[in-house]
Amino acid sequence: MARFLHIADVHLGFDHYDSRTRTKDFYLALKDVLEKHAIAAKVDFVVVAGDLFEHRMIQPAILGQAKDCFEMVKDAGIPVIAIEGNHDNRPYGTRTNWLRYLADDGLMTLLEPSVGDEGVVFDPWDGMHGGYIDLDCGVRVYGSAWYGSSAPRAIESLAAAIERVPAHEGQTVMLFHHGLEGQIARYQGALRYDDLLPLKEVGVDYLGLGHIHKNYEVEGWIFNPGSLEANNIQEADFERGAYLVEISAEGIKAELKRDYYQRSIVRLRHNTNGQESLEDLEQAALGVIQKAIKKQKLKPEDEPIVELRIEGKVGFDRLDLDTRKLQQELKEASGALIFLFRYNVEATEYQAPLIEDANRSQIESEVFTDLLTAHNSYKKRAAQLAQGLIELKDMNLKGETEEDLYDHVVGLLDEKN
Repeated sequence: MARFLHIADVHLGFDHYDSRTRTKDFYLALKDVLEKHAIAAKVDFVVVAGDLFEHRMIQPAILGQAKDCFEMVKDAGIPVIAIEGNHDNRPYGTRTNWLRYLADDGLMTLLEPSVGDEGVVFDPWDGMHGGYIDLDCGVRVYGSAWYGSSAPRAIESLAAAIERVPAHEGQTVMLFHHGLEGQIARYQGALRYDDLLPLKEVGVDYLGLGHIHKNYEVEGWIFNPGSLEANNIQEADFERGAYLVEISAEGIKAELKRDYYQRSIVRLRHNTNGQESLEDLEQAALGVIQKAIKKQKLKPEDEPIVELRIEGKVGFDRLDLDTRKLQQELKEASGALIFLFRYNVEATEYQAPLIEDANRSQIESEVFTDLLTAHNSYKKRAAQLAQGLIELKDMNLKGETEEDLYDHVVGLLDEKN
């Protein structure tokens, strides 16, 4: 029996929120998962199924993070086997990339099938290059490139190339960076299950996928652990982690491990009904945050990522809310590292029916009344204020002074009148 750790979509160098602390999270997640579930678990090897890096061009500090992690694994005597993903694959015409640098530095085995007269060729690993490797634990591991939309055709070539490789008595693992249809919504170019069957037919016992950041397992031989960390707020809802796998002639046991360093992500929602005032809404948003902190037992040092969505209707002009100010107040109240504020509301609309032969004065009165009724601060006095606005219009048409107009408005807004 052999044991290995399957990770994918590490995305070292993640920088979407322009936060160095958040970028460091991806390094800490990788380091912790390797310490707990590779080194401490004493696995025979580690596989990285693509997208070790977020970008093809990386900063020296990000390369340093990768070297720190894989030097630690190397010192423990555990080989690391990797393939390219779409984020870290070499552009057309480029001869090297940072995965190749790590391989040349002896920190990993980068498996890459070559192309010969017969198409795809799997050469054995020679210490520097190769498409497959036979490990001391009795497992053979095949690698693949990033094929994008040509993946279905590539699978047929890969299967044919495996058939040309000398037979192997142990178990076979293959790494493939691509997604399977039906796992997440709105994913274009996903493979069908039948597209992958040629690999099973030529003896692949464990197909280790990457690319989709959500964990899934299909038919006991296709495994995708998901990303180690969430790359966006939506991924907080995905189950994801790293697979600790036992593989033998008796079968496969893959256990998803999630107990490693990950920053807390809290997604909250508040629905409005159009009855709240501006002040009510601000207090309600603060209440939602305070309730979540208490329920999830968050501490100031946790510095979670928090998203609050306010949706529905409001009884005031939606632009009256100072969203930047409220977002900052809620960020401070939650102690969030990153606070995402989504304000998707519509102002409540009222429209009274008009009689068919309504005159101009009646139409004006109804329009003013509808506008005032839609605003929580004025709706209780809508009829009185509407009449006052008509009078204000008439005063202006008569050419009355600005002082008289101002006094009329002050008197109109005085709730004692």
